[in-house]
Amino acid sequence: MPTGPTSALAPSVWERLREHTPARIGLGRCGVGLPTAELLRFGLAHAQARDAVHVPLDITTLVHALRDDGWPEPLVLHSRAGTRRDYLLRPDWGRRLDEPSVRLLQKVSGKGPCPDLVLVVADGLSALGIQRHAVALLRAIRDVQEPDWVLAPPVVVEQGRVAVGDEIGELLEAQMVAVIIGERPGLSSPDSLGIYLTYQPRVGCRDAQRNCISNVRPEGQDLVIAAKRLMWLAREARRQGCTGVALKDMSGLPLTRADILDAPASSEALTSQRR
Repeated sequence: MPTGPTSALAPSVWERLREHTPARIGLGRCGVGLPTAELLRFGLAHAQARDAVHVPLDITTLVHALRDDGWPEPLVLHSRAGTRRDYLLRPDWGRRLDEPSVRLLQKVSGKGPCPDLVLVVADGLSALGIQRHAVALLRAIRDVQEPDWVLAPPVVVEQGRVAVGDEIGELLEAQMVAVIIGERPGLSSPDSLGIYLTYQPRVGCRDAQRNCISNVRPEGQDLVIAAKRLMWLAREARRQGCTGVALKDMSGLPLTRADILDAPASSEALTSQRR
């Protein structure tokens, strides 16, 4: 008699496992197909993922939320992709700023000390993730930032891709840029964020020169932990003079708050365990 995940006689183990993950496991079967309930859930998840790609970012609401949270006036920019269709069909346009945005940054650049870090918020492939989590994530980053670092005003980019941060960092003469961007939606995660840290950003930087913190969302990598991980990487980037493949995450931080009790107390503790 079958006892695997497709057996109607042994659902309990898989049901317990499904309580701990939104992943599509233990779906069961009805004849040679999926049960009706699972098929409907799949259709809903697929529709949510598609919507997350096409739903526009509400810039006005986001900017007001940042102001209310105590941030300086955000700089609102736009990539060379004029529409969502352009953004999806021409990824290269999403990596560069349009002319009005370039002129705005040139106007504000040099009016104070060069920033140690610029935080860029870009809609990416999931404006839904930015709308839901960006303000809370920026707040968490502000809470753990180095007190003597100079932070530029937050930058919001519409129709932006990761590399758009390189041009922003270069124009603002920043030492580092962290791009917070909506990640490609999955069937169980339509609202994930990614954080991409680049040392000495400039147009033409390659992906190998960045560090990525992915799946940042309450159901994935915890926002507060992701903020601490970012600041650990940023401190190490300044110390070592690089980001990317040459900089490894040895912070010892867990992924979720549920893992905190089992995590090493510090990166030194983690290193001693590995020895």
